[in-house]
Amino acid sequence: MAKGYWIAHVHVTDPDEYKKYVSGAREAFEAHGARFLARGGENIELEGAMGRERHVVIEFPSYQAALDCYNSDGYQAARAFRTGAGVATVVVVEGA
Repeated sequence: MAKGYWIAHVHVTDPDEYKKYVSGAREAFEAHGARFLARGGENIELEGAMGRERHVVIEFPSYQAALDCYNSDGYQAARAFRTGAGVATVVVVEGA
């Protein structure tokens, strides 16, 4: 079974609210077997103009687990904090 991945690009506008999102989302990630491969850190845009300073890659045991995490009540409750704390693009992809 192929793994699933979240790829997110985030621009944080309210760091205090974003901390609430991170704290609230932790339980949903743990419940769905998430493993962070990249979270923030130094980066450089080589092509295009995304304009977002935070890039995140999260690995899940399966594509379905990645979707289930996103759609879970726990994650959606945490997501409400992120919605007001910045701009994000989140994509779920199936591993090769």
